[in-house]
Amino acid sequence: MASKTDVLDALEAESIHIIREVLAEFERPGLLFSGGKDSVVVLHLLAKAVAPARVPIPVVHVDTGHNFDEVIAFRDATVERYGLNLVVGSMQDYIDDGRLRENADGTRNRLQTRVLLDTIEEHRFDVVFGGARRDEDKARAKERILSLRDEFGGWDPRNQRPEVWSLYNGRHAAGWHVRAFPISNWTERDIWAYIARERIQLPPIYFAHDREVFEREGMIRAVTPVSQPNEGEQVLTRTVRYRTVGDASCTGAVLSEARTVPEVLDELALSTLTERGATRADDRISAAAMEDRKKEGYF
Repeated sequence: MASKTDVLDALEAESIHIIREVLAEFERPGLLFSGGKDSVVVLHLLAKAVAPARVPIPVVHVDTGHNFDEVIAFRDATVERYGLNLVVGSMQDYIDDGRLRENADGTRNRLQTRVLLDTIEEHRFDVVFGGARRDEDKARAKERILSLRDEFGGWDPRNQRPEVWSLYNGRHAAGWHVRAFPISNWTERDIWAYIARERIQLPPIYFAHDREVFEREGMIRAVTPVSQPNEGEQVLTRTVRYRTVGDASCTGAVLSEARTVPEVLDELALSTLTERGATRADDRISAAAMEDRKKEGYF
């Protein structure tokens, strides 16, 4: 049986191979970067793939305006540390000028698609790297490593190319673009094991800390300016951490005492829920919520 080190070496080699193939094949690549653990790992792999040169492509962040403060601070520190070119698509600008309208429930996660597609078009990216993994959701399990997106940014799960023998075909029609997912074959535990091995920095929100929270529909929500308890929802101070980061108005925390990477790995060994299924309200809308969003152009 292969050791965990052997598995991580194989995953790293595959991801770096994909990154180098994409950089060689496309003219205007970008990297979707949320400050979350998966995009942080993709950035780390990209830096390894081009070393000793600097990261040569922009990082793209769709800013919902509802991000956790810790994540934005980490994003900016990462940009400075790597010397990156940061491209920001601001959802607040779209709401302010009427191009988008707030959802009735106040969540903005689903509104990201329009901003993302416009940002890709504005900067003429022909491919963008993403940190999606197949173990996150059934829809993502259907997707190829190089995913074609049509002139409207949409994804058709029936229109995908075979990827045998690690051969990746990036050809696409005028007006289309490609999403590249170099960590498709990683699991959440692989990600955390690699973070431990490589000593990769993460936002502190991923580790246990005391926070004012309330419970709604079985999820633990933080008290923030965009996430407030309704009448009858009790606010308590609990020790929590986040398994995924996103719009603060729809991303839940989990009760946890895991304050270090090894403790997180121990905790995950006992978990039976994916991070999105456990902590993202927008993915609970329907069994096909993620697939519907991806068809619209979500990453």
